[in-house]
Amino acid sequence: MQNNINKLTIAVAVAAAAISGQAVAGGFQINEQSVSGQGYSHAGRSSNVQDATIVFGNPAGMSFLDRAQVTAGATYLDVNTDIDNVQSSTSIDSGLATGGLPNGVQFPLGPVSGSSDGDMVPGTLVPFAFYAQPLSERLHFGFGVYAPFGSKTDYEDDFQGRYFGNYTEVKVVSAQPTLSYKINDQLSIGAGITYNQVEGELRRQLPSDPSFSSASDIDARVDGDDDGWGYNVGVIYKPVPETTLGLTYRSKVDYTLTGDFRATLPNGTVVREDDASLDLTTPETVSFSVTQDMTDRLTLMAGASWVRWSRFERILVDGSRGGEITNEAQNYSNAWNFAVGAEYELNPQWVLRTGLAIDNTPTNDEDRSVRIPSDDRRIFSVGAGWTPIPDFTVDLAYSYLTERTTTISQSRDDSLNGFGAVSYTADYKNEAHGFGAQATYRF
Repeated sequence: MQNNINKLTIAVAVAAAAISGQAVAGGFQINEQSVSGQGYSHAGRSSNVQDATIVFGNPAGMSFLDRAQVTAGATYLDVNTDIDNVQSSTSIDSGLATGGLPNGVQFPLGPVSGSSDGDMVPGTLVPFAFYAQPLSERLHFGFGVYAPFGSKTDYEDDFQGRYFGNYTEVKVVSAQPTLSYKINDQLSIGAGITYNQVEGELRRQLPSDPSFSSASDIDARVDGDDDGWGYNVGVIYKPVPETTLGLTYRSKVDYTLTGDFRATLPNGTVVREDDASLDLTTPETVSFSVTQDMTDRLTLMAGASWVRWSRFERILVDGSRGGEITNEAQNYSNAWNFAVGAEYELNPQWVLRTGLAIDNTPTNDEDRSVRIPSDDRRIFSVGAGWTPIPDFTVDLAYSYLTERTTTISQSRDDSLNGFGAVSYTADYKNEAHGFGAQATYRF
């Protein structure tokens, strides 16, 4: 029995490392770096220059800020998930059931015990801060701290899909010093470097006996971190005073995530510890947008972003004892985001905003897992900016995100480790509410 557990926990550790990469690679790309931009669904991310958050949206835009300013804020995300049409099963190899060797013939044991409550994403606050300052008539400096990637799922203890993942937390934090240069009144260029830190913890359960009871499951988890460097460049061109075109490129970032593996029995006994390394690359992004002043008060925006998720064809994990531990296909595809938005100035103190975005998922039906049960999104936003005095602005925004219903279908067979097979299938429907607030001070 102990030998079977050791073999099983090794498999858990390997799978956890693979999922660690998957959570970063296919996890949610965070858009919460500007509340003023959130109000129009970031439709003018690369072209609409309003405050210091343009340091992230397009570094060239700093050249069109008339004075030094600091912008700081946060968006609170409230995510809800409904899980329906759940089907699960367990089985054991008939050879093992009779005390022999596995023979490939599975004997059904019944469904996985437990629940599928949903609402596994806790409320999350995503903060950011940016600073921009003219150094001369043509040269500007900026700095920003923000989160470009992150995800978290925390299922109940007896979740029916716990053998495929019951806890995931991945966070990426970036710091970005930036310079822009104004070539003339129509054209500006900008560039910055990014220092990025990633850390995460992932857990899943594995049965320790053929009953598949959650009370006897082995808890297997991995945590690790790394840092990496990237860069971004941008250009803004104003062919006429009423029209602004913006183009931004954000580079890929390479990581070698090192982590610790631990598998623990319900009584607290650690049955396996190990470490491993995982090479990861977060993909590059190209964003384009246009901002058009229709009248002195009405501005329209439209934009598109392309993310090169196709880099993630498979995940390779190397063990501490050398050699390739796992080679797992991911088959991600490149993804597009499209957005349109509008801004209307009621008076010098108040500005109203609204926008709509379509965000396509990079994952596919075959590889999608309970850790990242996400599909194509639609995002509706409204917002407002209040400037009681010329030096100070408060921006508020609300976004409603709804995803297409998606099906998760996973299975695994641990017969060679002394236990049987398990499967989990369910329909997931995700929605989220985003509440944002930021303040800008100019000096």
